[in-house]
Amino acid sequence: MSNFTKEKIDKYADDLLIGLTEEERTMIQEEFDLIEKNMDLINKIPNIKDVEPQSFPFEMEVTDLRSDEKEIEPIDIDVLLSNCDQTEGREVEVPKVVG
Repeated sequence: MSNFTKEKIDKYADDLLIGLTEEERTMIQEEFDLIEKNMDLINKIPNIKDVEPQSFPFEMEVTDLRSDEKEIEPIDIDVLLSNCDQTEGREVEVPKVVG
């Protein structure tokens, strides 16, 4: 017997302020029945409680990292600030956004 009865589904729908039609309620009931069947099937697997859960199903192995081939020349601060409309010293002035 399903743990999700028509009354429980109606109560949850009312709590969430969702109006359900009879067709939607039936569809949800069928989905929950299917979920419960699959959960029961999983629980019947022998020694399932002894298996450690996986957080990622694939083994990741990093073999080598890319080496930086050339260093990037730093850009002069005056050249960078020359692209700005308003500056104060070495700082960029931006318009006030919030009141």
